Amino acid sequence: MNGARGEARVRLAGEERMLCLTLGALAEIETALGVEGLGGLADRMRRLSARDLTAVLTALLRGGGETALAGDLVVAIDPREAAEAVAMAFTAAAE
Repeated sequence: MNGARGEARVRLAGEERMLCLTLGALAEIETALGVEGLGGLADRMRRLSARDLTAVLTALLRGGGETALAGDLVVAIDPREAAEAVAMAFTAAAE
């Protein structure tokens, strides 16, 4: 795990996974949530639907190189676990 790169190692679906808020992931999240810029993203992140949470988590997984899981989030991922993982990834990117 590279803290300087904003990577976060989280447990999802019973396995350790890598999330990373890359520029590509950020762009994917902005598009999925229909926002522009960090201010709009911050406001939108306060009221995520389950579909939004899935889109954000998918982008973060792709950013962390977890493309197999990102491509198929049909796996049973606990919503609380997903929300905590997203929060950890954004916290790691801010440090």
